[in-house]
Parts: sequence; C-alpha cells; structure tokens
Amino acid sequence: SYLNGLQSVFISYVHTWSPFLCGSIKMPDFLRLQSLEQAKAILWQNLSDVRLNIENLETRQALGRVLAEDIISPEDSPAFNRSTVDGFAVRAADTYGVSDALPAYLKLVGEVNMGMETSLSLCGGEAALIHTGGMLPAGSDAVVMLEVTTRLATGEIEVYKGVAPHENVVLKGEDVRMGEVVFQRGRRVRAEEIAALLALGITCVNVYCQPRVSIFSSGDEVIPPGKTPSGGQVRDINSYALEALVKQHGGLPRTFPIVPDDPRQLEQAIREVLAESDLVIVTAGSSASERDMTAAVISRFGQPGVLVHGINVRPGKPTILAVCDGKPMIGLPGNPVSTLVIAHLFVTPLLHTLSGASDPLPTPAFQATLTVNLPSVAGRDDFIPIRLIRQGEQWLIDPIFFKSSLIFTLAKSDGLLHIPAHVTGYSAGDLVEVLIL
Repeated sequence: SYLNGLQSVFISYVHTWSPFLCGSIKMPDFLRLQSLEQAKAILWQNLSDVRLNIENLETRQALGRVLAEDIISPEDSPAFNRSTVDGFAVRAADTYGVSDALPAYLKLVGEVNMGMETSLSLCGGEAALIHTGGMLPAGSDAVVMLEVTTRLATGEIEVYKGVAPHENVVLKGEDVRMGEVVFQRGRRVRAEEIAALLALGITCVNVYCQPRVSIFSSGDEVIPPGKTPSGGQVRDINSYALEALVKQHGGLPRTFPIVPDDPRQLEQAIREVLAESDLVIVTAGSSASERDMTAAVISRFGQPGVLVHGINVRPGKPTILAVCDGKPMIGLPGNPVSTLVIAHLFVTPLLHTLSGASDPLPTPAFQATLTVNLPSVAGRDDFIPIRLIRQGEQWLIDPIFFKSSLIFTLAKSDGLLHIPAHVTGYSAGDLVEVLIL
C-alpha cells in the first residue's frame, strides 16, 4: 500500500507538471512583478479576440445593457412645430415693439386642440389659443405666454411683451433628424436613452449579452459560510463578494463548490464550465507556495495563457492575469481585502469591456483633505481603504491601516486612496482624490 501511495503521488505530479517539463507549454515567470499600468496594458492587448454575443430586448428592459448596433432615427423629433408654453400662437412680427404702454391687439381666430393636427392657418394680426405641446398653426412662428396677454370681450387679445421668431417653440426635427445616428454601438443604456428611444417609437433594441462569470474559491482550509470553522479553517467569503460585485457591474455570476488544493480537481471544475463562461475567476492558489497551482492549471486552457503573475501593487501582489484562446481568466489572492481591491482594478473594467461598452469606464472619484502623513514605497501602487469625514464645509480623509485578511477593514471604508508608483507618499493637509466604492 505504501508503494501504491508513492505511485499515486508520482502520477499526480506528472499530470500537473509534465506539460511544462516537456516544453509543450511555456512556464510563466513565477511572480515576476509587473507594474499596475504594464499589467493592464498586457491584459487589454490580448483581448482583441473576445467574442460578444447579441440578443434582442424590449427597450424598456434594456437598462444597463450596451447597444450592439448604431441607432438611426426613423423619423424627425419633434414630428411637428409645437409650443413649449401655454399662450397664443402668433406671427412674431406682429408683436415687435409692444409694451405695457403700447400693446398689440390681435384677433383671436380659434384654439389648437391637443392631440390633433390643427387646420388653423394664421394671417397677419391673428392669434390662436395654444397649450403646451400643441401643434403650431400654419402661418405662426412663435408663442406669446398667457401671462403677458389679456383676453378682451371683443374677441381680441392684448399683448404686452413681444416675442422673437421661434420663441417658446420647438421646431420639427430640432431634437433629432430622420436618418441621424442618435446612439452609437457600444453605448450603455440609461433611463435617458430608454426615454429617447421610445420617443422615436423604437420599442426593441439589439444589445450585447451580459458577461457570464464563473467564480471558484480554492483551498483545503476553506469551508462554506454556513458552517462553523474548526481550527485552521476559514469561511469562503470571496466567492460571494465577487458574486455581488459582478452583479453590481452588469455581469451574470455563477459560484461553484469550493475546490480543494488539487490541480486535477481545479482543472476539471474549470473545464466543465469554460465553454459557457465569458470570464473565469479563481480565488486563492496564486501566491508563492508549493500548494499554489492556479497559474499552472490556467495555462492548460489555451494560448497565450498566463500573461502576468505578480503585480507591484499593495494589496494584491500575487495576481494572475491570463487569456486562453480569447477567454480571460483571473487568479485572485485569497485574502479578502486583496481580492476585492484587485477585483475593482481588473474585474470591474473587464466586465465593462465584456459587456460591449466602447466608452471609458466611469470611475467615481472624490477630492478631500488627508488627515495624516502617508508614506509609500517608490515603484509600487498602494491602495489604502479610507473613511470620509465631514467637517463643516470640508471633507477629510481618514486612512484605515489594514491587514489584507481582515474584511471589515474594507467593509467599514468609503473608498480607496491610490498612491501611484511614482509617488513616495502624501502629507497631512494634501488635497487628494479617492476612488468611491
């Protein structure tokens, strides 16, 4: 039985490492640190083959999705000249030079009915009652507001304030012309886009499918959060934190059972879901330890494989960035603060790209005053959790000095202060920018 055990260990070793030892797969430089900017550039340079699927949705259901086609207006908007106020449609020239002391007198010839095409046509010296949104009669080019007029028993109106041509009016096609590209492919749909599309009668749109993200936690010491840990065990919180982050940024997350420290089981788990995933995330198993096999396993799934293993950033140094046959894969550190900081730096913009968005990812930032000196190591990007404190009209930044295994450090924070690699720290009183979480 002892020899059988040795044989099993040897077979497992060969299965894991033989592709690298035989040269069939190039072994990445283990924890050869890249700068944050280099790591981002390397990853995005290798995402050109990412394939995005398209689906057709009702416009009212497209909130947060990204347009997969240019939207061309099928009509003019507005479709007719219309009033923006309650008042009287007039010829602007009939009101020139009027005042309280010298009003204009115009003959009232009718009323514009709402929701109907009017047949009224005005001649010089005539006016027609009109309501907000009503169609301007032929012959009129402006609207005087009700407040600057008096209606007389003689069937006339007195006008005390003149108007210029097109005053209080929106013209046909002033908002959008028929045939105009109103939204370009890659634009994310907000409430405003939904309103504009429906105003043009566009009730369905083609959008990119939401990115499908498969999430694995690994480690013999990791247990489900509903269980009570014994000595040496920790609850899996990374999977569920990443699940929430992916949902928050428009992805479709799927979490899977915890994978033990066995490269064969990790490979099998990823292989079972890879075809139906647009992004695969593995937490833990990325740092310098004999048990950490994530990079070796990821490299089996296609070229170019692991692009970056180690980023000169704190927290989150042992991060793995890979693209395998056009599919991005990320290995995140096991410590929860490191996991979430790196997820904000890489997973969030990846979801933006995989959603089909062409515009830059908006990053909510806030400027405030630092309360203490914050030194940093030159050449390394530091991300420090902070609290924002209101002091009168001023906002102050209170850094939270942390250990990357303590999740409440991040849970109690309002954002992250980024100290770039070329900066050796900030001084108390400096006005600095923070990333709002």
